[in-house]
Amino acid sequence: MKSLQTLLAEQAALDAAIAREKKQAATQALAQIQALINEFGFTAQQVFPWQPVKKHVPAKYLDPKSGATWTGRGKPPAWIAGKDRDQFLIEKTVSQPSHQGPFLAEMAAAAARREGR
Repeated sequence: MKSLQTLLAEQAALDAAIAREKKQAATQALAQIQALINEFGFTAQQVFPWQPVKKHVPAKYLDPKSGATWTGRGKPPAWIAGKDRDQFLIEKTVSQPSHQGPFLAEMAAAAARREGR
């Protein structure tokens, strides 16, 4: 039976061999990809299709009867069209920013100063 140190040495050698082979395979794959791109004249957009990140817009209006919501963008739905929109506004609670009050680092520094006295 092999000792722990022998097994660890074999593992380190295998890890190094795996890393070398992986790097070589990656180099070959990249060369093949570049050759195919050049051969067929692909553009960056074709190879890596870019799609803009869609922004989530929170609902601004709520129909109390159906529970349907509307962001206020685009064509207004039938339940709000031609009506006073103020009555459908969703009330937003005013939350205090999390940066008010002492920061954790400031609290720790104050505690350290108190301990030093």
